[in-house]
Amino acid sequence: MMRMMGLDFGSRTVGVAVSDSLGITAQGVETIKRPEENKLRRTLARLEELIREYQVEKIVVGCPRHMNGDFGERAEKSRAFAEKLAGRTGLPVVLWDERLTTVAAERTLMEAGIRRERRKDYVDKIAAVFILQGYLDSL
Repeated sequence: MMRMMGLDFGSRTVGVAVSDSLGITAQGVETIKRPEENKLRRTLARLEELIREYQVEKIVVGCPRHMNGDFGERAEKSRAFAEKLAGRTGLPVVLWDERLTTVAAERTLMEAGIRRERRKDYVDKIAAVFILQGYLDSL
């Protein structure tokens, strides 16, 4: 099997998750803070470090669609980011419909009793776990 990375790409943060070596379960790794939305250099450099550290062979990027299935501005940004990531790493990058992952992540954190002000520290990483787990479960 291969180890995969799941990413919840946002304007201010990128949630990161990786699968186990068997490709069965996803675990949250970290949330990368982005200083500016239009600058990706540091974000890509950190992702490359994590790819090496975890020996990732495939990347799954959440691509937010509207509830009617259309792609909006965020989806276009995710798609452009995925292309840049594929070009820079040489790895296959898959876009995955992430429609309700942030909502599910918020609910999970609420049910776990995480206080609202601390939830934002975890939500992107948990959303990345949901994105990657959804993809793994579909295989």
